[in-house]
Amino acid sequence: MPVNKAAENALGTIGTIFWTIQLVPQIWKSYRTKSTEGLSHWLVLAWGLSGPFLGVYVIVQNLNIPLIVQPQLFATLCIISWAQCQYYGNKRPLKVCLLMLATLLAVSGGFEAGMVYAVKPAYNRGNMRPVQFFGIFSSVTISCALLPQYYEIWKHKEVIGISVLFMLVDCLGGVFSVLSLVFKEDFDTIAAVTYSLVVVLDGIVLLLALILNPMAKRRRAREAAAAADSTAIHAHSSESGIPSPVNEEFETTEINSATVQEEGTVTPAITESRRCSTCECDPCIRDPEKKEDRPVYTEEKNNYTDDHLLV
Repeated sequence: MPVNKAAENALGTIGTIFWTIQLVPQIWKSYRTKSTEGLSHWLVLAWGLSGPFLGVYVIVQNLNIPLIVQPQLFATLCIISWAQCQYYGNKRPLKVCLLMLATLLAVSGGFEAGMVYAVKPAYNRGNMRPVQFFGIFSSVTISCALLPQYYEIWKHKEVIGISVLFMLVDCLGGVFSVLSLVFKEDFDTIAAVTYSLVVVLDGIVLLLALILNPMAKRRRAREAAAAADSTAIHAHSSESGIPSPVNEEFETTEINSATVQEEGTVTPAITESRRCSTCECDPCIRDPEKKEDRPVYTEEKNNYTDDHLLV
């Protein structure tokens, strides 16, 4: 491809815009729902920490201005999202989360500035290894950071917590950033690999969302229908006086002495009883001779209980 500075900067600017706003939908979603469930805090933390390393690499390499700005904005938004995970997910106090946010931003910024001044003299002498280390390290960190997110997807059997729009915008940012490198005089392989990995790994999350989320929606619909049917059966059984075979489970117990009182008549104790294990109500007594259920008089509560009749 021919060198085209205008195309390089234009595509790099588009990529930077996407990567600038990519985390805004995620931050807004976490704020709106007051929850970060399903979003791995390791993902946003690792991405936030990779920003200074990538920043050192692009500054020393003197890539186009949009690509130099991008890691700074990317890391800042990732760390803000991580602070949300601490506040909404780990339930830390707001002041503690703000202090953690400010501390991490300050340390990251100081580290990046110091490393730029430390690495640049070696780069100017032709020693490429230090700057290549920062580029490769950021690439590996960005790639590995998505592994905890894949675990969250596997655990929930769907893509929740993480904004699909965030993943889509992040993917587009990687595409335009790679294209901007094509028009550069010296094609930067390490930067291209880093951006390409973002595209591939984000694409996997998007693909899983397209496959798993509809399946999870149908599964929840089936569970809701089953629960509704179970409730309807129980309600019908309660109205007709017939116990529900679905919702009532009984365990047989034995009582040594009791008094069954009905219409002023005291009958001997009945040794067969059953207790409803679902609602923990008082036992209903079956009279083995008359093959019928009779209410039990309990001295502690001084009342009769015949909420459940056994058949």
